[in-house]
Amino acid sequence: MLGNIKSVLLNLAKKPVTRMYPDVKRNYFENTRGHLINDMEKCVLCGICQRVCPSNCIKVNRDEARWEYNPFECVLCGVCVERCVKKSLKLDSAYRQPASSKYRVELLMESREEGKAAGKVKSLA
Repeated sequence: MLGNIKSVLLNLAKKPVTRMYPDVKRNYFENTRGHLINDMEKCVLCGICQRVCPSNCIKVNRDEARWEYNPFECVLCGVCVERCVKKSLKLDSAYRQPASSKYRVELLMESREEGKAAGKVKSLA
């Protein structure tokens, strides 16, 4: 009994070992694979990412200047990021936010000469 009282009194004087989430958030580890991001200003729509993707979640259409990605099929292996010629793809360390329905990320290049890009999210439901 005295051992328990001693332990309780020592723990009352110490700081808590847990974080006060959501006020104090944990930093992600250095090589965390969160979600895929494409910078369409650098992208030339070569299609290498589509060919090397093991889960076939990336679709590139050069005629329509469209790059499409299904985040629910992606296994976050990073092969497309390693093989990207222009380094327009990267894996962000933050995880994808929860969603109430499945969606597909579709990025359109408005004009190849101007290099402007427009993106939208298409729902699969």
